[in-house]
Amino acid sequence: MFRKTTLAVSVLLALGTQSAFATNGLAPTGLGQTHKGMGGAAAAYAAGPMSMATNPASASFSPDGYEVGAEVFIPNRTVTLQAPFSGTGTAQEADGNGDEMFLIPEAGYKRDMKGGLSVGIVAYGNGGMNTAYDTGVPFGAGSFGGAPGTPTGIDLKQVFVSPTASYKINDNVAIGASANLVYQRFEADGLGAFAGFSSDPTSLSDRGGSKASGIGATVGIQGKLSDKLSAGLAYRSKVNMGKFDEYQGLFPDGTFDVPAATTAGIAYQATPQTLIAADVAKIEYSSVDATGNSPSNGLPFGAVNGPGFGWEDQTVYKVGVKHQLNDGLALMAGYNRGDSPIGSGVTTVNVLSPGVVEDHISLGFEKRLTPKSKITGSYIHAFEKTVEGAGTLPPSGPIPMDAYDLTMEQDAVGIGYSVEF
Repeated sequence: MFRKTTLAVSVLLALGTQSAFATNGLAPTGLGQTHKGMGGAAAAYAAGPMSMATNPASASFSPDGYEVGAEVFIPNRTVTLQAPFSGTGTAQEADGNGDEMFLIPEAGYKRDMKGGLSVGIVAYGNGGMNTAYDTGVPFGAGSFGGAPGTPTGIDLKQVFVSPTASYKINDNVAIGASANLVYQRFEADGLGAFAGFSSDPTSLSDRGGSKASGIGATVGIQGKLSDKLSAGLAYRSKVNMGKFDEYQGLFPDGTFDVPAATTAGIAYQATPQTLIAADVAKIEYSSVDATGNSPSNGLPFGAVNGPGFGWEDQTVYKVGVKHQLNDGLALMAGYNRGDSPIGSGVTTVNVLSPGVVEDHISLGFEKRLTPKSKITGSYIHAFEKTVEGAGTLPPSGPIPMDAYDLTMEQDAVGIGYSVEF
């Protein structure tokens, strides 16, 4: 059963995950439908197999079983070229919604073994980025190089498959670890205007899909501080990814690594029917060259330590509540907040990746079908957020790095099915 489930979730994610803008920068607000409905809070709450995606130690406290789910993700991304740079004297607007919605699947399996050991596996889309300006972007004299009527944009898919083991030190404390097997696919179109600034103009744009892989790890601890209070801490290592061979003239050294992340949380059983959970997570975007390097650092695109998107680290606050209405139905709600990692000085290059949303609300439900099975649903709304470019007027030359305003809002609806053994 374990081998069959491992194969099934690997194939599911490899074939089914579509790229999308996730909502905390490149990352999803949470993993697993229960956690998504609770603002993403998961470090201290073992809801089911998907909880291992945040904290592998949760395998020791979650019920044996499996779960599968999928989310329909609908981002709305708009960019505005400020009037002083448009060449027409008026601001010009375009939307990057050539791809309007995305299906993001997830799956997990977990079973207790002998001697305090629990094992499992989770597979999920860990975010990504996508913009598709189908009619060309109104960049005026600073066009990114997409011919009128042809698409301009980028598409990044990122998939995690994570075998997991957890060990119960005693009845109240467990430690766990996951090996993160990461797969990426990337494609870029219409970026010809960067050719003069690239270390390899022939490996910059319009090269079709390119693949890369890497291996990292997540370690965690989870424990019960009292009958009502639990706590958890998890650290996901940076994943050094292989090169996108077809795009070595775009990202620093041709790579797009996965940033490290640390998550700490608590879960409090306020009443027999009501659980409150809260997490704080830090995502280290600045430590990854592709996301953290300045887009105007004086080096050519694709060079070692070359330009990136100029993102800052992001601290995310997550809080959620789950209330059991009766034996068959629970309702959930949550709030998630993380300041935009994109500042006003780097908006031009982030036309390709306008991940600026900050505030999210979520709702969810769990409905028992039988004593051992249930369906879980979630809805997430990310409120519209605009980051205005600083609009520095250069004495001459190309459009500066802060000439655009970036706007985004998002909606996501998910459903999952789970079975306990």
